[in-house]
Amino acid sequence: MSASPKKILYCRCAFAQVVPTEVKNQVLEKLTESEISFECVSDLCEMSARKDERLTHLLGDEEPVQIAACYPRAVRWLFHAAGVPFPEDDRVEVLNMREQDAETIVDKLLKDEN
Repeated sequence: MSASPKKILYCRCAFAQVVPTEVKNQVLEKLTESEISFECVSDLCEMSARKDERLTHLLGDEEPVQIAACYPRAVRWLFHAAGVPFPEDDRVEVLNMREQDAETIVDKLLKDEN
C-alpha cells in the first residue's frame, strides 16, 4: 500500500464470532488509540446477508482500502454475495484477524500513518 490516503474498515465480527476476541479487541483498541480515521462495522457477514447499501460505499471510490476482518476469500465473497464488485487490483488489502496476530495487523494498518 502506498503512502496515499487510505480507508480502513474494521469488522467487529459480532454475530459469527469466528475471530478470536482477544485479537479483535486489541486491533480495535490500537486503532482507537492511534486517532486515525476508520470505519467500524458490527458484522460484514450480516451486512452482506442484508445486501446493505453501505457496502457499496465502502469500496466505491478509488482510494486504497484495508479491511481487518476474516479470510480474504470470505471477505471477497461477502461483497460479491451482496452484489458489490470487489476490485481485482491491489488497492484493497484484507487482513485476516482469524490467523494473524493483533500486532501484525495493527502494524500494517498504521504503516505510513505515523
